[in-house]
Amino acid sequence: MFARPIVMLDFETTGLSPAMGERITEVAALRIQGGKIVERYVSLVNCGSRIPSFITQLTGISQSMIDRAPPAEEVVPALLDFIGTDALAAHNASFDAKFLQAESELLDLQPQYAQLICSLKLARRIYPRMSSYKLGALASALRIGFKGNAHRAEADAEVSANLLIHIGAHLQQAYGIAHIDPGLFAKINQLSAAKVPAFLEQQSASV
Repeated sequence: MFARPIVMLDFETTGLSPAMGERITEVAALRIQGGKIVERYVSLVNCGSRIPSFITQLTGISQSMIDRAPPAEEVVPALLDFIGTDALAAHNASFDAKFLQAESELLDLQPQYAQLICSLKLARRIYPRMSSYKLGALASALRIGFKGNAHRAEADAEVSANLLIHIGAHLQQAYGIAHIDPGLFAKINQLSAAKVPAFLEQQSASV
């Protein structure tokens, strides 16, 4: 299905913004090749931060779990190696991308991914009549099951990866686009929803 691999990323964090000193607590990166998940990197992360009680209530990630986890100095380089130069995707990608950038810069490293794809923006453009684009609501509407606990990195990344695969299958069936380059998703992200059908018809005609 996908002409080149895409890595779906999900972070759990201590808050909303690395600019406010928030840090990552868990990472899951799943490599999608063809139309399936073929490889994954998953780890809790010890960034030396305190875990707010509301984060523990939301995610189930406790301070003791983080205190026993591998340090960021080990996890972040391994994550960047895993992603490499493949396309990177996430649900609400700007959130995860800013944490990836911030954690990398703390170690004088730079991500090298080819493109950034937002599955939330894709869903808004490909399925414009959904009542909600939250990951759980999309999973329910499209009958994509959670295999773990929501608000844990691996479970959320797996659902996001399956959402991307679902979108790819829809483009194949509706527009006859057999091999989908990650760059196509990146271009769709940049369009308004109203312009997407004509753009995809044009892509279909050029195949």
